[in-house]
Parts: sequence; structure tokens; C-alpha cells
Amino acid sequence: MSLAASTDTLKAVLGLRAEPVAVFLRHDENLAPFGAWQRLRAHRYCQALMRARHGASVLLVPDELACPAAAAAFGFRALPENLANGKGLVGFGIVSRPETGQAMFAGMSRLEPGAVGALALCPLAVAPHLPDVVVVEDEAERLMWLLLADLNVAGGARRSASTAVLQATCVDATIIPHLEQRLNFSLGCYGCREATDLGTADTVLGFPGAMLEPLVAALVALGDRAVPRSRAKVAYTSLEAKGDPR
Repeated sequence: MSLAASTDTLKAVLGLRAEPVAVFLRHDENLAPFGAWQRLRAHRYCQALMRARHGASVLLVPDELACPAAAAAFGFRALPENLANGKGLVGFGIVSRPETGQAMFAGMSRLEPGAVGALALCPLAVAPHLPDVVVVEDEAERLMWLLLADLNVAGGARRSASTAVLQATCVDATIIPHLEQRLNFSLGCYGCREATDLGTADTVLGFPGAMLEPLVAALVALGDRAVPRSRAKVAYTSLEAKGDPR
């Protein structure tokens, strides 16, 4: 199935309001076939995702990645001391003790310095080839079905999420799926909600590009009965029709 066809299926079954995003982790300075894409200036990674989710094909190079935490996660530069020691998160009001913030960053999954030379992002449907990671942002109910598709692919094994409610798009939805080659999901974080148009009911997940085909196949099966029946709220409608039991 082509990437465009896979995207159509994702959008149709899930009812996505925007585009699933293809993320390419470029390991060198050779940006072909991405050379004609828009080169973003002073953007956070979550903002680059937002641009791609709304249809843009964009490039983000180390010097233009504005978020220091994401830059450290992608191996672009060292984490600033005020973040590494946790005091920065206290200043933002995210944690009450520096030790908590320090532990959050110490447990952060990250790429080796120099492992990635640039980030290329675009709508999945127009990606030049299978991406390293696919990131989907939308309402929780829509992403729930993608998580259930992953459970089906895994033969029923319970799904686990890894998150610090910090760096939800860069670490949780991109780096962890890439490093661990699995789907990971998050409820979002302070940064992506403050810096993008992500709504209060929206969240994010990511999975390796190699998982796209089996996930789409599982979604097609879910879309036959489970998705429409759940959304029709058959059991709830029946309950309400009986009136107030009191």
C-alpha cells in the first residue's frame, strides 16, 4: 500500500482532523530529497510537527531548534545547566523541587551527540519514502483506536507508555519509538501545549515507520465494526432510553 493510501485509511478510520506526520532523522548533512523543503527558523520541534500536521514540508537543523531540551534529546547540543539541575522546571512551575526536575531529565531517552544532522518533517501522504517515525496528534478517542491496532498487532500484549509529562513530542512520540522500535503514547506536556495549537482534548503518539503497514491493516479490521459501533454509543443510547432508574 502506498503512503498516500495508508494515510487515507488512517484519516478515514480514525477521523483525523489533520495530517499524520512523517519524520526523517537525517544522519548526515545530505538533505536530498529534502532540499526544496521549507527551512524553519527558530522553531521548537513541536512547532515543526504542527507545521507538518497542517500540510507543510519542513526542515529543522540543529542551530534553528529553539527548544534546548529537545536539542539535547536529539543530540544537537548539551542540556543547559539550569535544566539539568532541575531548577529551570521549578521556575516554570512544573515541579516543586529541583531534584524532581533533575530526575526527569536524567531519565530522558536521547540520541547520541552527532547521530542526527537534521530533522525533516512532512505530511505522511507526500513523504518521499517510508519515514523513520510517524507522529499522530489528535483527540484521545481517535488515537485510542491506533493504540488498539497496535495491541492487535502484538497479539493482545498490554501496551505501556513511557513519559515524564515533559518533551511529549520530541522524546515520547519520536525518540522513544525510534530507539525502542515500538509505538509510544503520551498525554502531552507543558511545552507542546504552550507552544502549539494542540487542544486540551488532544494528545500524541508515535510509532516507527516500519510498523505503518501492519497498523493500518489492523485499523481496517477495527473500522468494520468496533469503531462505528463504539462511536454510535449503542449501549449508552439503550440505557438512556430506559429513563432514570430512580
